[in-house]
Amino acid sequence: MQLPTPDEIKQKRVELSLTQSDLAKRAGVSQPLIARIESGDVDPRLSTLRKIIEVFEDAEKEDVLVVNIMNTDVISVSPEEHVDAAVQIMGKYHISQIPVISNGVPVGSISEEMVVRSLADKKKAMVSQMMIKEMMGDSFPTVSPNADIKVISHILEKNPAVLVLEKGQVVGVVTKHDVMQMLNG
Repeated sequence: MQLPTPDEIKQKRVELSLTQSDLAKRAGVSQPLIARIESGDVDPRLSTLRKIIEVFEDAEKEDVLVVNIMNTDVISVSPEEHVDAAVQIMGKYHISQIPVISNGVPVGSISEEMVVRSLADKKKAMVSQMMIKEMMGDSFPTVSPNADIKVISHILEKNPAVLVLEKGQVVGVVTKHDVMQMLNG
């Protein structure tokens, strides 16, 4: 049996979306020790390596659920608002698309691309005063809070965001950025 190198330990930890603190807590050691092991500053005891490997094996069996990574503060607009309101929100929050929600139910989406495309055909004043419902595109795909991250990843390959619905109401949103943030351990 070959023991893992410091780089392999770090790579496996990142692959499993564990922070150094998460790994340390679950293995019953300190976070600085994990950092030193990963940097190659210290040779861990065999018992410590065993604990780390057990944590990795347990983590591999766990599914990452949407509920654990979704944003519950969903920034949205109403179909009855003017396009100008959507543009202001996109600018304020530095986002490029927004779900259009009516009474908690997704009815469409609006994006910077849609606004820019409209500006090519119409005057600025006309576009900013248009109702969102006149410009919006299809709604983002939806999943339940208990959907697996693998499902979300495939959906996000073709869509900018996924809405999380519970009992027909929007309770969260997941973007490509949220999935990528899992790697920042």
